[in-house]
Amino acid sequence: MTDTAKIIVGENPSDLAKDLAVAAAFTRKHAIASIYHAGSGHPGGAMSSADILACLFGAEMNFWPDQIHDPQRDRFVLSKGHGAPALYAIAAHHGFCGIKDSLRLRKLNSPFQGHPHVLDLPWVETSTGSLGQGISVALGMAMGLKLQKNPARVYTLLGDGELQEGEVWEAAMCAAHHRLDNLCAIIDYNKLQSDNSNEVIMRLEPLAAKFRAFDWAVAEVDGHDIVELLSAFRRASATHGRPAVVIAHTIKGKGVPYMENIPTWHGSVKLTREQAEDALAALGADGSEIRELLDHGQ
Repeated sequence: MTDTAKIIVGENPSDLAKDLAVAAAFTRKHAIASIYHAGSGHPGGAMSSADILACLFGAEMNFWPDQIHDPQRDRFVLSKGHGAPALYAIAAHHGFCGIKDSLRLRKLNSPFQGHPHVLDLPWVETSTGSLGQGISVALGMAMGLKLQKNPARVYTLLGDGELQEGEVWEAAMCAAHHRLDNLCAIIDYNKLQSDNSNEVIMRLEPLAAKFRAFDWAVAEVDGHDIVELLSAFRRASATHGRPAVVIAHTIKGKGVPYMENIPTWHGSVKLTREQAEDALAALGADGSEIRELLDHGQ
């Protein structure tokens, strides 16, 4: 059991949950600010995935800034690469990069590209953006670790629209065949994709039954309930003989009322100053913090 796992089952789990809620709030605010400064980006999925990332980086994974080159570190692959603003924000919160640096999304010569790039950021495991490929890379990592008898685990976060890619289901079949119990996939199941709802474009249900049919251990949780997420990750890490998937039911644009459950806020949008201020205020930022993020963030 890792030190982080000991924290989860320790005497003060409520304190941990509070710390992770703070990390998620930081992630949402800084993702909004970086998208505002960039003039483009994908806010909807960054908001929906913030609690998941907070739990992974703050409690579940054995991965800290001083472990970037440790072969026994846990690995994280953002298969939904367009969620990069949230990844950069949670990384800044934990000291993998500078807080102000992480706001330089999509800027010329900035390492914080619109999708994660392995050659620009030493704590990014692989470049992602073409949907479906991230889980395939995570699968390869998990298989390699197994062959090396390395105890590290691999976590990969997918968007639900991404599940319409056939490559995802090839990876699901392969992971089960090779009994990769060191692999955990998380679905950011916010029910929306770029143009419309999943149900309209290509329905995914019965999603849990599909993964069970591929012989994955399945957990379904409220993706904004930190306690539920932590419990699901613990069960996943205790699973033997097959991979695990956490289907996290989330809300697109979570925390920003004018974005919630509206497909047009998926991505490729430019936030006005007023929209950014309204979003940050809804996320709990006061006037001073809003000015700091929007005026002095770079």
